Formats: sequence, C-alpha cells, structure tokens
Amino acid sequence: MSGSPRFPIADLANVHLMVPDLTKATQFYVDVWGLVEAARLRGVVYLRGSGRDPYLVALHEGDHAAVISVGLRADQRADLAGLRDRVEAAGARVEPIGPVTDFGGGQGFAFRDRGNRRFTIVQGDELLAPLDAALTPRRLAHVNINTADVEAELDFYQRGLGFEITDRTNIMSFVRTNDDHHVVVLATDTIDTLNHIAFLQDDLESVMRASGRMVDAGYPVAWGPGRHGPGDNVFNYFIDPFGFVIEHTAEILKVDDSYRVGGPADWVWPPGRTDQWGVGHIKGDACKKAQRAIPFIQA
Repeated sequence: MSGSPRFPIADLANVHLMVPDLTKATQFYVDVWGLVEAARLRGVVYLRGSGRDPYLVALHEGDHAAVISVGLRADQRADLAGLRDRVEAAGARVEPIGPVTDFGGGQGFAFRDRGNRRFTIVQGDELLAPLDAALTPRRLAHVNINTADVEAELDFYQRGLGFEITDRTNIMSFVRTNDDHHVVVLATDTIDTLNHIAFLQDDLESVMRASGRMVDAGYPVAWGPGRHGPGDNVFNYFIDPFGFVIEHTAEILKVDDSYRVGGPADWVWPPGRTDQWGVGHIKGDACKKAQRAIPFIQA
C-alpha cells in the first residue's frame, strides 16, 4: 500500500507470563526487578517500565511457569488486515482482527507460529507518559526463543512479519524490525521454548546498579556482566523465582542498511570466553538448563 512503512512491525511490546504464585511474582518484578504496576484487570497484573509502553509484562496465575504470548506492536501506518494476510500466507494460524482487551487497548490479532507459540500484534494502543524512575527498565529489548527449525523460523519472520537478519552465529540468529540490532533472537535447539527475556536499561551504570539490587535480594548473577558480540550490548543474566531467565541489558547497537550481516566465522571467541570482556561469571549449568525449560502454552 502507498506510504506503507519499511517495517510493518515497529517494536516488541510485551510478554504475558503464567506464574504459579501471582503475589510473589508481582512482588519480585516490582520490588526487585524494578517494574511498576500499571493496572490489574480481570486477575491479570500489568507491569510497565519507564518508557511509554502501557506494560511490558502481564502476569497471570496458573499451575506452572510458562509463556502465554509475546506481543508485537504494528507501525501506525501499517495495514493491519494486510499484515494479518501476510502472516497467514507465511504459515501461521491467525485469529480475527478485533479490539484488544488488555490494558492499553488498541486493535489487533493473534497468531500461532510453526512451534505453536502464541504471538499478538497490537496497533493503536494508548502509550503512556514516561516515568522518571531510577533503575526501572525502559522497555523490552528482545526475546530469545529456542527453535527446532531455525531456517523455517527465519523465513517466517522475514516473509510474514517483515523482519531482517542482522547476524548469525553457530547457534544464534538475530533479526530486527527497527534500528535496534535485534528484537528477536532465535536459538538453534531441539525444542521450541523460551530462552530468555531482555529488559533495556538506560546505560551500563544502570545495568550494574539494577544487577546489584538483584544480588542484594539473594539472586546471584547467572551469566555476566559482559558485552555481547552481535549487537554489542552489555548484559547481566539472572534466573527469577519461577525459572524464567531474564536479562538486564543496555547500549544495543543501532544499525541501518550499511550494516554487514555477519556469519558464524565473524563471531568466534578464544577458548573459555563467551563475550567481548571475558571478566564476568561464566554461564553455569543451572542457567543453561533454565534457558531451555520454560514452555509456551500450547492451548
């Protein structure tokens, strides 16, 4: 359509998580991780960051830890019906377009991908005034998803959602939908589960101070601090009380069409090193196990 945007998806909007103890989860994500309660609707707790998103995390109580959905925001100029048709043509099972009943509203639709993972796309949700809140993540930075068929997934993200590949390592494939180096990362595996969720802080200092708050609360660093290769972002990983791997990150690389897409040969570390610095905690077995353990709800 005339005037349609380069990327029909503008950014990553939210994640909906099922947790076995809603009170404990809310307390953790507000008091320790640093999010701010935005609303409670129909038993769901919506937690925002310091940016304009209505919420970053929606917590639902259930009998185990799982991902309910990953939310994407469509560009305001995008043809939502055309985007739905495009997603369906790329192989997803789509739901009808309609009003979004989550906090923030808007119009949108949901779909299930090759791994039967549920995604939602919202357009026209009500953005909020930014908060002046120290160490509160500004927004979601990316989600990392384990996939048993990375080539099929990459094809879907490109044909269905209009993402572009920025880098590939031996096990990770990075795709973008704006000028952030990546918004979604696909981890080559034998399963279709969550790997981790990354939250964007303002800078390295904020990452370290927010990480210190985690350590003070009894949550040890699971991997980091360090600086990744692809994306050049600083990171520190933790495991939350329910087994979700969560990351404080900052300083993600901004890219444009001049960026050269890298391959595995471009991202080889010396023996024993997994990032640019090589000074942080090495990822242990507990973190590796947690990065494969959280399922998506398969309803």
